[in-house]
Amino acid sequence: MISAVAYGADGVTEYDDIATARDAAGTTWVRASDASAADLRTVADAFDIHQLVVENVRDGVRPKTEEYADHTFTLIKTAELAGGDQIFAEEVIDETVGICFGDDWVLTMTTVPDTPVERVWRAVVSGDERLLQRGPDFTAYRVMDVVVDEYFDLLDRLEDQIERIEEAVTVSTDIETLDAINSLRRDLLAFRKLVWPCRGAVDILARGDPEYVQPASEKYFRNLYDHLVQIVDLTETYRDLTVGTRDIYLNTVSQSTNEVMKVLTVIATVFLPLTFVVGVYGMNFTGGPYNMPELGWEYGYPAVMVGMALLGVGMLAYFRRRGYL
Repeated sequence: MISAVAYGADGVTEYDDIATARDAAGTTWVRASDASAADLRTVADAFDIHQLVVENVRDGVRPKTEEYADHTFTLIKTAELAGGDQIFAEEVIDETVGICFGDDWVLTMTTVPDTPVERVWRAVVSGDERLLQRGPDFTAYRVMDVVVDEYFDLLDRLEDQIERIEEAVTVSTDIETLDAINSLRRDLLAFRKLVWPCRGAVDILARGDPEYVQPASEKYFRNLYDHLVQIVDLTETYRDLTVGTRDIYLNTVSQSTNEVMKVLTVIATVFLPLTFVVGVYGMNFTGGPYNMPELGWEYGYPAVMVGMALLGVGMLAYFRRRGYL
C-alpha cells in the first residue's frame, strides 16, 4: 500500500498520485506500507532514492544512518515478542523501517504492516499541530520515537518474565525452568544486537551531522539517543540478572543433588557394618576347633538381629548429633 499526504500550517491534503503530492506545498509524506519490491522501486524512483536504500530496506540490514546528496536515510527496526506473555515460548521478532527525509519531504518504507508508522500517520491526518508546524525531520523523529517507546514495552515484558522465572527457580528445578532461562538470555542477546546499532544511527542524527536535520530538531534526537542509552543499560542489566538466575538454578540443583547423595551415603554407611555381620554369620562354619558356637545357640538369631538393630540406631543417632542428618 502506498499513501501520500501533504501537510503544513494550513492543514492536511491526501493524494492518490505520488508525483502530485511531491509537488504540493508544505511537507510531503509518502508511506509505502507492507510494500512489495515493485512498490519500493516506485516510491524510490519518485524521490530519486538510490537503489541501495531499497535493497537495505528489503534485506533488513542492521540499523544505520547514511547521508545522500538530497536526503538523509535512516534504517531502524521494530521489535516485539512472539508467543505472548508465556515464559517458555518467546522470541524477539524485528521488522525494518526505512526513513528518508529531505528539505520538504519524508518517505517511510516497510515490507510489513507498519504499526509504529501508522500511529504517526494517523496523528498527521488528524491534524496534530506539532507535526503540521514542523518539518520532515521532526516527522522522522516521531516515527523513531514510537519505535523506541515500543522497546521500553518489550523490556517491561522481559522484566516480568525474569521475575516469574526467579520465583520458579526457588520452588522448582525442572528442566523447563532452565530452558526458559536460556530462551530469555537469547532474547536479550538478540535485542541487544538490535538496539546497539540503532543507538549509533540516532547518535549521528543527534549530533546534527546530516544536512537535513534542522538545529531545532537536534534536541529531540538527543532525547531519543538518551532513551536508547537507557535501553542498552537496561538490556545489559537484565542479561546480568538472567546469568544470576541461571547460577541460582544450578546451585539449587547442586544443593538438591548433595542432599540426595548425603542421604544415600548415610544409608550405605549404616548398612556397611550390618552387611559385615550378615556376611560373617553367613559362612556357617560348624565342627572342628574353629566352629561358630553361636550357630547352635538357641537365642543366636534374635540376638544378632537385635544387635544389628541397635548398631543401626546408634549410628543414626551419631550422624544426627554430628549434623549429617
